Amino acid sequence: MIEKEIEAILKKALDKLKYHLDKLEVVVSNRKDLCDYQFDGCFALAKILHKSPLEIGENIIEALKEEKESLDYFQEVQLLAPGFINFTLTNAIINEKLNNMAKDEKFNIEMPEQETIVIDYGGPNIAKPLHVGHLRSAIVGESIKRMLKYMGHHVIADVHLGDYGLQIGEVIFGMKEKNISLEEVTLEDLETIYPEISSRCKEDEELKEKCATITKELQEENKEYQKYYQKIKELSSNDILRIYNYLDVHFDLWEGESNAYPYIPKLTKKLEEKQLLTESNGARVVYVNEEQDTKELPPLLYQKQNGAYLYGTTDLATILERVENYHPDRIIYIADSRQSMHFETFFRAWKKLDSQNPKLEFLSFGTVNGTDGKPFKTRAGNSPKLDSLFKEVKTAFLNSNTKNEEMKENDLDIIVNAIIKFADLQNNREKDYIFDIAKFSSVVGKTGPYILYTYLRIASILKKEKFYLENLNKEIYDNTDRELRLKMIELENTLKYAVDTRLPSVLANYLYDLCVNMNAFYEKNHINTLENKEKKENWLFLLTLSNRMIKSMLELLEINLPERM
Repeated sequence: MIEKEIEAILKKALDKLKYHLDKLEVVVSNRKDLCDYQFDGCFALAKILHKSPLEIGENIIEALKEEKESLDYFQEVQLLAPGFINFTLTNAIINEKLNNMAKDEKFNIEMPEQETIVIDYGGPNIAKPLHVGHLRSAIVGESIKRMLKYMGHHVIADVHLGDYGLQIGEVIFGMKEKNISLEEVTLEDLETIYPEISSRCKEDEELKEKCATITKELQEENKEYQKYYQKIKELSSNDILRIYNYLDVHFDLWEGESNAYPYIPKLTKKLEEKQLLTESNGARVVYVNEEQDTKELPPLLYQKQNGAYLYGTTDLATILERVENYHPDRIIYIADSRQSMHFETFFRAWKKLDSQNPKLEFLSFGTVNGTDGKPFKTRAGNSPKLDSLFKEVKTAFLNSNTKNEEMKENDLDIIVNAIIKFADLQNNREKDYIFDIAKFSSVVGKTGPYILYTYLRIASILKKEKFYLENLNKEIYDNTDRELRLKMIELENTLKYAVDTRLPSVLANYLYDLCVNMNAFYEKNHINTLENKEKKENWLFLLTLSNRMIKSMLELLEINLPERM
């Protein structure tokens, strides 16, 4: 990784001068006209040594001149007022990095120490149709899963269905009330019954209690309700799977709350042994407050007065299940930021049982908003079903250019996915974002179609041209050439940062910048008509590597490539 290598050279110079920094950091320059990388530690050293940043910078540069590695690595090292040290790499170093990247399937990226990781995302509820609110968990979770796998971790993805909650009791009640048999019930029935009964329960406490009783008896393995449950789960799961397959989102485990119930007795015993369960108004709770808390955190409600268990209980039991079956080093949960209190509560409850294993992470995401800045809705005021969103995006793309109508259906579906996913993943997952269908459907600007078009454009050149170069030579021919090469060697640092922070947006934005550099390079240098064979071979090598990078990084963003656009 370039930054680390520059930091190592810099540290030798600082050690010679007996300068010490707790954090020595070199960053990519945001002024490519001045330098490639930059160090601003002279300001921190100035406070420690009580000298001017310029004096310290001059001393560092003199010390660097005595380092052989520095002479080989840097074309120029420059001090810029009021105390920045600017580094410009040699062509040889840039091309050495690219040659090493080209020879390796994963671009010579150093792999971290491997972990076994369970990643919990998706989280749809049985009997409820998937709508826009379910989109981010699936898309963000799938991308994080793929990045972790790419870096060598053993990753187990679990959809963790909401399949034992109140909504099941509501749907069973509705089916019985409407005399809909198990043989006759359809997915459309479920999608009608749930909102109707759920709405009535908000106004009718007695009805809500009846549905809650059905849910409790289901959890206690009432045979009649189990048959209803199995049919509801089958219909709903098949439809959820259909939509996830369309999105190219895949899970290793299709488990849910129901799978955790066999582990509750063992979990209860463990909590009792550690004296963590407390009676409170007839219910049982786990107090999770800690001395250093500035505000009181509510206890985890483990068991209601009527004996029913809740989400917190099944979430704890699910950790126990995963520990016993998969022995994870880490469990990552991806859910709406509004659930942060719930995760904080049951994480603390688990840590009272086992303070070390596994590590628990909650990764939050914001909402998908419309162009009015409010949560994305249909004209009727509801969150649109994902099927409706897919159709709307496809229509917008077809309307953007009449030639799009000539495309194959499979290619159109790939582009719909690219539009939706890149619109989401280019944004920091923790933030809300505005989903503008017309804007994100364009092949111009920061969009999925722009990335796909760039790849296909370069692929068409490479299809016509052959090259036999095994390594880039030491030449870099112009500014667009140099900027493209520098952007390419940033891949390792970018990907590692995206993985460490669990932010696919870091990778998505890097990919867009890479495509901008590629298009600028292509516009200036018409490779097909180039007569200089050596230059042409070098540039074809460069474009082959850059397109390999685009394809690999698109896979991590769960975006496929169409045959044509």
